[in-house]
Amino acid sequence: MLAEVPGNPLSSGPLWTATRGKDEKGPGLTLQRSRDAQRKMSSQRCCFLGVETWAELKWEDWELGGEFTKTLLLKNIHSKLQKLRFRPPVSKFFTTLFPQIITLSPGTSFSLPVTFRPLDRCEYQDTIEFHSKDGLFQVSLRATIPRHALDVPESVLLPPCAVLHQSQTAFMFRNASKLQTGFQWEVPSPFQLCPESGMLEPGQERRITVLFRPREALVYQVQASCAFGDEGENSCTVLLQGLSKYPFLQISAPGQEEGCKVLEFGNVPVGCTMERHFEILNPSSITTSFSLSRMQRPALSESVFQCGIQKGEVAPRTSIRVPVIFSPVTVDSTTVDYLSLTCPGALSKTLLKVTGTCIGPQVSLSSSMLDFGCVDEGEEALRTVDIINSSSVEAQYQFDLDTTGHSVFTLEPACGALPPNSHRSLRLLFRPHHPMGHHRRVVCLLLHREPLFLDLIGTCHSEQLKPAILHPRHLVLYRQHLARGLTCYPPDVLGAMLAEDKIQVDQEGALMLHEDPAAVPEKSPMEEYYQGCAGGKVEAELGGSGEGSSTNSSHVTVDPPELLFLNGSLSTSQSVTLSNHTKGKLSLVWTPAPNSPFSVTPSSCDLGPLKSTAFRVSYTPKQHNTFHGAQLECFAHYKVLRDHRQVEDRTLCPSWCVTVRVIGHSFQPCREHFIPRFSLQHPRVVFPALSLVSYRTVLLENMGDLPLVFRLDPEECPSVTVQPTSGLVQPGHHQILTLRTTPAEDCPAKLPLTLHFNASPKHTQELSVVSVVEKLCLSLEGEGSLFFKPTAVGSCSQSPYRVRNLTRLPLRFHWRIPGPDQRFISVAPDTGVLQPNETMVQTWSFTPFEEMVYNLKPNLTFWPIQTPGCRKSRLPLKVVGMASKGSIQAEHSVLDLGEVLVGDCRSFEVPLINNGSCSVSFCLSVQQSLLDPGLPENTQKKDPVALELDSVRGTIPARSRLLIRSTVRPARRTRYCWDLTYQTLSSTGSVLDAPQALCQVLGEGVFPTLEVTDVRCSGSVEGLSKLQIWSLFSLGQLNAHLQRDPAPPELTYRVPTRHSLRRCPSIFTSAMLDFNFSAAPLGSDPSSVLLMFENTGSIPVEWSFLFPEDQQIELEYWAETGEFSTTELHHMKLNFMGVTVERDRHYLHFTSTKHVFAPVAIGGFSPPKQVYELYNGGAVPLRYRVDTEPLEQLTADNFGHPVLQCLNPQGEVKPGRTALLEWVLSPLEAKTYSVDISIHVLEGDTMLLTFEGCGFDNSVLGESAPVQLHDAYMSVPSTQRMALPNQVLFLSEERLSLGDIPVCCRSTRVLFLTNVSHSDRVLYTWNLTDQSVQIYPEHGTLSPGESSLCILTLQASGSPSFYQLDIICEVTLEEALSQYHQDLQQWELERDRQRNEFTLTEKDLQPSQTSYPQGHTPSQTSYPQGHTPSQTSYPQGHTQNQTSYPQGHTPSQTSYPQGHTPSQTSYPQGHTPSQTSYPQGHTPSQTSYPQGHTPSQTSYPQGHTQNQTSYPQGHTPSQTSYPQGHTPSQTSYPQGHTPSQTSYPQGHTPSQTSYPQGHTPSQTSYPQGHTPSQTSYPQGHTPSQTSYPQGHTQNQTQESNTKEVAPSPQKPGPVVRKYKTLPPIHSSSSSAVVGGMCTRPSRAERRAQREASQVWRRPEPPCPTLLHLGVTARSHSLLEFQTFFPSLLSTHHINRSARPNVTRCESRQSRPPSVDMPPLSHGPERDIITHTLTSIFRSLLDDPRFHHSLVNGVAEPVPYFTQLRQTAYSPTTPLPGAASPYPGNSMPYPGTREAHPPCPPTPQLLMGGSLYSAGVTEVTKQQPQTPKPTVKRERQFSVQETIRRLPEFCDVTEEVLLNTLQNLMVEAFLGELVLTARPRIIALPPVSARRNSCGSRRLSRGAADPDRSRETRGAPPLGLSFSPGPHLPPSALLANLAWT
Repeated sequence: MLAEVPGNPLSSGPLWTATRGKDEKGPGLTLQRSRDAQRKMSSQRCCFLGVETWAELKWEDWELGGEFTKTLLLKNIHSKLQKLRFRPPVSKFFTTLFPQIITLSPGTSFSLPVTFRPLDRCEYQDTIEFHSKDGLFQVSLRATIPRHALDVPESVLLPPCAVLHQSQTAFMFRNASKLQTGFQWEVPSPFQLCPESGMLEPGQERRITVLFRPREALVYQVQASCAFGDEGENSCTVLLQGLSKYPFLQISAPGQEEGCKVLEFGNVPVGCTMERHFEILNPSSITTSFSLSRMQRPALSESVFQCGIQKGEVAPRTSIRVPVIFSPVTVDSTTVDYLSLTCPGALSKTLLKVTGTCIGPQVSLSSSMLDFGCVDEGEEALRTVDIINSSSVEAQYQFDLDTTGHSVFTLEPACGALPPNSHRSLRLLFRPHHPMGHHRRVVCLLLHREPLFLDLIGTCHSEQLKPAILHPRHLVLYRQHLARGLTCYPPDVLGAMLAEDKIQVDQEGALMLHEDPAAVPEKSPMEEYYQGCAGGKVEAELGGSGEGSSTNSSHVTVDPPELLFLNGSLSTSQSVTLSNHTKGKLSLVWTPAPNSPFSVTPSSCDLGPLKSTAFRVSYTPKQHNTFHGAQLECFAHYKVLRDHRQVEDRTLCPSWCVTVRVIGHSFQPCREHFIPRFSLQHPRVVFPALSLVSYRTVLLENMGDLPLVFRLDPEECPSVTVQPTSGLVQPGHHQILTLRTTPAEDCPAKLPLTLHFNASPKHTQELSVVSVVEKLCLSLEGEGSLFFKPTAVGSCSQSPYRVRNLTRLPLRFHWRIPGPDQRFISVAPDTGVLQPNETMVQTWSFTPFEEMVYNLKPNLTFWPIQTPGCRKSRLPLKVVGMASKGSIQAEHSVLDLGEVLVGDCRSFEVPLINNGSCSVSFCLSVQQSLLDPGLPENTQKKDPVALELDSVRGTIPARSRLLIRSTVRPARRTRYCWDLTYQTLSSTGSVLDAPQALCQVLGEGVFPTLEVTDVRCSGSVEGLSKLQIWSLFSLGQLNAHLQRDPAPPELTYRVPTRHSLRRCPSIFTSAMLDFNFSAAPLGSDPSSVLLMFENTGSIPVEWSFLFPEDQQIELEYWAETGEFSTTELHHMKLNFMGVTVERDRHYLHFTSTKHVFAPVAIGGFSPPKQVYELYNGGAVPLRYRVDTEPLEQLTADNFGHPVLQCLNPQGEVKPGRTALLEWVLSPLEAKTYSVDISIHVLEGDTMLLTFEGCGFDNSVLGESAPVQLHDAYMSVPSTQRMALPNQVLFLSEERLSLGDIPVCCRSTRVLFLTNVSHSDRVLYTWNLTDQSVQIYPEHGTLSPGESSLCILTLQASGSPSFYQLDIICEVTLEEALSQYHQDLQQWELERDRQRNEFTLTEKDLQPSQTSYPQGHTPSQTSYPQGHTPSQTSYPQGHTQNQTSYPQGHTPSQTSYPQGHTPSQTSYPQGHTPSQTSYPQGHTPSQTSYPQGHTPSQTSYPQGHTQNQTSYPQGHTPSQTSYPQGHTPSQTSYPQGHTPSQTSYPQGHTPSQTSYPQGHTPSQTSYPQGHTPSQTSYPQGHTPSQTSYPQGHTQNQTQESNTKEVAPSPQKPGPVVRKYKTLPPIHSSSSSAVVGGMCTRPSRAERRAQREASQVWRRPEPPCPTLLHLGVTARSHSLLEFQTFFPSLLSTHHINRSARPNVTRCESRQSRPPSVDMPPLSHGPERDIITHTLTSIFRSLLDDPRFHHSLVNGVAEPVPYFTQLRQTAYSPTTPLPGAASPYPGNSMPYPGTREAHPPCPPTPQLLMGGSLYSAGVTEVTKQQPQTPKPTVKRERQFSVQETIRRLPEFCDVTEEVLLNTLQNLMVEAFLGELVLTARPRIIALPPVSARRNSCGSRRLSRGAADPDRSRETRGAPPLGLSFSPGPHLPPSALLANLAWT
């Protein structure tokens, strides 16, 4: 980033600017950019239009008044010649060459000099503009002045740092200007910059260090500001970024205690060191510093732990090892210390407890006594003894025995170090010099241990003296006598006392007094050693507690015990005194040592009882400058022991030995003594802080090769005694010093002891002695208070409590709890030892038994471990606890697990919540219940509990949540319910209360569920409804079998394999189902059935259809031969069935041979009509007939009562369609009726079916009577779940169940058709075959993504019925239909072209040469598809008789457009003139009507004229909008046929004779005088297979041929055959008879036939896709409906003006004859009538007054009361002789399928609020006077009430409400009405409301605008009423009701 002082930016005005840089100051005007970018801009060459040059020329170093020139290099880098023209700079400061054309060849360059001449100190800018034929470009010229600029980074990121730590980084910044620049940095905390200020020379760089010291854990982003320049007038910033976190360190150590880690050293030998390590872990991402420190310890305590690292840093996610060294100094002591790990900025501290125990050596002697026996004087005896070290510590030992010859006993080696776990043999010599018994107790000093004692005994005999020999038993007796105080008596006295019976002998042979004196306490080894060192006496001042008392237990003492000869003289002596403390005379003998500088005189003497004597000890060194030292030995024994004859064995007493320690040196005065080399362990001696005699040992080693003399001054520190106080240590030997003291409270903290070496004041060593008594001190946590959290009654809560020992003494403690309080509180451990400086965590338990606050006061008693009998200290503890009653509850009272696979397990968690203030201990229990009522009770009891709890017992803390993990393993398929209860537990685990409900767990054991939820069919079975295919495929049974529980064998083998040796493997599936694909013609499309399998459960399902190859099973015999055995048939569990039907076979497909009707109540007057379906599985229509003889026999058997009737015993079924047989079951008795009925198919097979029906008694069954509609296929899904390939239109519902309804009611449902395509428009048409159902709109068009609202209305008839309807919606793609029309038009054009081409030939002119196919008439001779030659001169594709003219008129009499002939007049594709709509005012001759009907008899959609009504392609109005394509005149015959249609082609029945599409036999005319049977067709073709012109029938084709070729049917004429060209010229022959047999066709004819079959193939219309809508309902009589469905009666409107249906028991022949006129046959009569009517209609159409009257008639309002009838007229009884106002039983409105009875005309007028009607009661008679207002109002009210009671008024009201609701639904669907809007809010329609498929915005607008077209949909306008009578919009209906 470059920071500089900018000039003004380049303005858009002048091309150059001059700005003074010195005047621009301000910290905000800075320009920052990269140094690299600046270099690039100045040096980078750019390419402009193929010319490479610089984008800018820049002058930086310039002076005023000078000229500075730079060269601009232009280089052509293109491969073509470049010519450039340039414009020079505009300003006068930049100059260049005169403008010229620069020519640059490819690869050449041109240099253009540019000169800069500055006149002022400012910035200059200009440009040079270059032009070429491809464009222009500019090069900038700029001159800058020097300015201060710094190149600094935009941001600096510092390393992450811990809080209260610091991190640093550095960045470089540079002076980018050529001026000397000063800088000053300013940065806020926590950043610091160093240096903060300075001066930079031009181009100089400076390194800036950034320090980051955060104090909080934050993300820091701070702008560091740098002021630079001469006076800091400029500034730049650098973004400093840093991240800080709280530090966190962990200690990793092997041990763990409450609140800290533990580093345990274990047992460490004294004097040794051990090193252990612990780790400090840094799991964070920042470097963290730490420090290790010791916690505060007791004063004067020894520091035995050394930590190698005191502080340091730990890198992120690493660890360091910290060594700790343990160097113990006090044996048998445990040291505890605490290390605190501290991190600056951390939120907590971490403690580490280090502890170790010091152990000392364990040394023993192999024998505590050595017996040398009896040795003659002058001889010696040798003995050995082993010293054993049984510990792992090196042992230092020293025997206190002279080694210079001053003792009769010599031991080698006398001192040394004994390795761990080793032993050493010691060699002892006995050299006696005097005959006597010798006994010496030698001390073995041990470092850090008490001394050991070795008793040495031996007896010396001489020739003169034979003293008694000492044996080990004598020492045993001596110790007993010593303890009894008998050793002070000489043996002779003891013998006398024994003789006098003053003493006696015990059982062991020892002497004893009759009264034992007080026992002398046994001395400790240290006390005995100190007594021996003190010359056998113990000073009283050193005693205590019985030790060192005035009672002297020594028999002989010496004073002083040591002598020092340190004056340096060659001969000197000192005296020593021995005292006899016995009651006998003693003999004293000193052991002499030859060549010793020390001697004692006298060497022996006798000493009386209780006497003392003095001896002289002389020191006579034999050489100078030497050190000498010795231990003089003196034995004392009773004198009577000299002769063994004077002593009894049991009174024998061994001798005593006293020693005097002497040292001396012979150094002359002023002679330097030897420099000592020694080692002292340890210089600091710490005594226990107790007021008891304590001992410590110190090791002094002579490390030199010269003797070492040491001395301690006892007077220096009288409270501390050291033994020995002086001595001589030989080179390589050591001396163990023993210190003794009694610590006192007032003793100073440090007592000095000075060791003097080599008798020189220069060589001293100070011993530091700590001997201070400390008061016992324990620290209790919380200032001696302990508070328990609230605790549940009966439960137990625990709390840790810390106790710390603040002294240097190990303390033993014991908690004392008062007796009553021991029930509530306890502590563990309640007793123990606290080491010095140790903190112990103790666990207190609180167990309340009632709800209250407890205040308890236990005491802590403690004392030193060394003094168990001392006075004990106490500390009180205040304990406070609160008890409350606790309870728990589940987070969810009911926990539903859903479905769990049987045999599998599911784990879940039960959340338990404790909302109380105390912890609750609980015990859970589970009770299981099965919610399947079908299971027996014993099964429920025996079933194991399927719910397992991982933890049955537990404790939930207060206000906490505990998850109980549970596992469910259901064992059967049923609904489980587990009740979880709990009981609170006491601290001992016992139950406190009764079980309490916790929660309920619900679950269902399931098996994998698979269900068929949808089925689709296509291909040949497209005509089957979903209900039929569901039944054919047994999907209901399949779902039932899939839902049932698997059998045990099925669970055994989950994968079916060949696991047996049988020929046919075991099959464990018990289901046997049929997949029936129905029937299909041979060669038809495949029957495809698509099943949707859905996993309706919550567990995954794996399924597959297993075929033999899937199971690795070999094909069975039947699979290869087609022969089945019984077993093999049984194993075929899934049967795939389908029937292939020959194309000419008449075949009805039956799925079952038995049908059961719904039960019917007996005694009813109107049994319901029921239906049975017949499916035509063939390719041709068929006719069927039901054999009614069994029905008649059943009627006869039931006394003439028609129990079972078939209402339509014969009929026709179209291919791939279903017909309904209507039945009426009227049982007489409550039983089951069964009858076998044959159904005959004409030209087909006969099927015998069994029909069963059951009658029941309502009075017996009551409310359980089966009168409700029980849809057997309720499981069939009502919505489509999956789509067929290429399906674009979907129904919102595919099955509608209207349920139970009353008769004469109307039920309405709303459906939606949705086009899901994104690009295709579709056309749909509802195929309504049942008159009781209406769907509005019946057809329409849907754009991509558009939906259409369809309203379905079911008008129940007057008789009860079962409705089971399958309504088909035909769906066609508009694109496919348009393509069809285009192909058809092209075909017609090609046909016309070929029609005008012909070839004349003269061959075969004889009649015999004109041959036809054998047995064919001319009409049977194949022509171009459907046409005769006469069609050549007529409108495209039509013949003469297909062009409608008035009867008897020629084409010349028919008016055409001016100047046009018939052939030149174009009509809609495929239409004749009669099929073409004309504007109003055209003649009626252009309009054709149904046969025999006048225009008044032809009905059109309401509000439409003929020219507004569109018809199907190629049809006339007579072929449109009638049931099954028939005219009204055909309604009175079975299936729409007249008697004239009874004759058919030979061998064919009517059902086998197919007709042109959409035509009936009556619409298919034949040659004059021919019946269908007399009309021959092409070989193998039926009429439907014979193609005719589009939209024409047979008679229209053949008749034209007959008229043109043979006008008279009796007169034979030439036979005309249609070819591609004009017919050939034939000679007339009388033998050529029309319809006769013909000779074999010639070769040309056969070739023509082949060409016709190849070329003339008419395009086929697209096959529509079928959507099925199933509608089911059951209508009941009013009485029955009111009885069984009283609550539903108010939801239906009964149309009481409707008439009931004709009684079903009547035959169709008994119906009244039709009033229709018989159809006119062809002939003169028809021609006359046609001519007459044509003239009349033409005259009316040409009359303007007639037109005006028609217009006025349409505009007249319809009276509202036209629907009111006379009250005397019964709507259900027709008037006698009344004629129908609709001739021919034609329907009054096209949208109504069921023709309602007409009403007699009763003109009604609404005048002045009065009603004038002939049908109303006579209340409107003329009055002579005007009635009063009151009478008028009463009359008006009476009229209104009368009208309201009329059924017609109720029907009209229902019509108004229904129409209104339907309009609202349409508006809501179109978005014009918001049904969910809040009340009193007007929901305005959107700006662009979407249109539905009907092309209208609401239903009611269709009636208001009847002229509004349906665009291209061809449907009647919206707003049509669904009821008979004139339709009125809701506004008109409501306006007429306003007077009420």
